[in-house]
Amino acid sequence: MSRAKGNLAEDKACEYLLQNGFYIIERNFYSRFGEIDIIALKDDVLHFIEVKSGDDYEKAIQNITRSKLSKIIKTSDIYIKKNSTTSDYQYDALIYVLGNIYCIENITI
Repeated sequence: MSRAKGNLAEDKACEYLLQNGFYIIERNFYSRFGEIDIIALKDDVLHFIEVKSGDDYEKAIQNITRSKLSKIIKTSDIYIKKNSTTSDYQYDALIYVLGNIYCIENITI
């Protein structure tokens, strides 16, 4: 996927989140372990959100691998420590396919 398509998917994901009561704290938070696409807050819960897009849902969701989730968790640990965050948190995925957004909460592998 090109960076332009990834940016479009992240922009659409942010629009979706804002329309659904989320407050966007940060986009593209990097650590030495990886990147978190979107960090958002809703109802005092911090959401670490991975955005994936593709031509179909199955291909997009399969790109969230055990390795990718491990990198997200390590990166979120850095964010939490760096910002002295004490909020509850969870890991979510937003899948952008053909103009549709699918939200998957509390992703685990």
